[in-house]
Amino acid sequence: MDKKRSSDEFAQAYDAWFFNNMNLLNSEVNLVAHFLKDVGDTFSVGCGSGLFESILKKDFNIPIQYGLEPSDGMADIARKRGLTVDVTTAEDADLGQEQYDTILFNGTPSYINDLQSVFHKAYAALRKNGKIVVIDVPKEGSYTIMYNLAKSLETWDHPLLEGVHPRDPYPIEFVKVANWRTTAEKVEMLEAAGFQDFDFAQTLTKHPLYSNNVEEKPIPGFDCGDYVAICALKK
Repeated sequence: MDKKRSSDEFAQAYDAWFFNNMNLLNSEVNLVAHFLKDVGDTFSVGCGSGLFESILKKDFNIPIQYGLEPSDGMADIARKRGLTVDVTTAEDADLGQEQYDTILFNGTPSYINDLQSVFHKAYAALRKNGKIVVIDVPKEGSYTIMYNLAKSLETWDHPLLEGVHPRDPYPIEFVKVANWRTTAEKVEMLEAAGFQDFDFAQTLTKHPLYSNNVEEKPIPGFDCGDYVAICALKK
């Protein structure tokens, strides 16, 4: 299989999984929108196919113009959805100096190896009083405990996971390459980069078996959700 075809199929699998889990998708979008009021110039680190950004614009009137994405196939779809996308990794990207009012990491920290250096770059790229919004599945949550078991087993098809994972689990290809971190670890990295005034919100508060049954609105905190948002400021 050539690289282009593999990249395109990766992108299609990503969108298809979310479209098969619409309540979960809407719950996550609601959380992303929670901290994106009056965002100004916004950059999305790891925008994927631009799926979330397109929904945020259509349903919440939240415009996100710029992003980066290492997958060619993902970036192509994101461009069709109206984003200006650089094909690169977060570690290799040049985010510039004081260019943005908001930098968003939605579901991407677990796919960034040197997250600390990327948070430092994000801090430098934000204008004064700009904000960073970091959203991901926390390592301490029930989803990640399940994911890490599947990652160790290299499959969802195992007796230890029978009756535990959702009907349509996250594709194992995405699970295998992820490195989830605890909320506390991400806060520590953000503080080391210089960020202050932390705020938290969460969603997906039901067991993974049932999280696609209903659409959730975000609630404050980080102690019971399987998708957690951290918002912090550059003062």
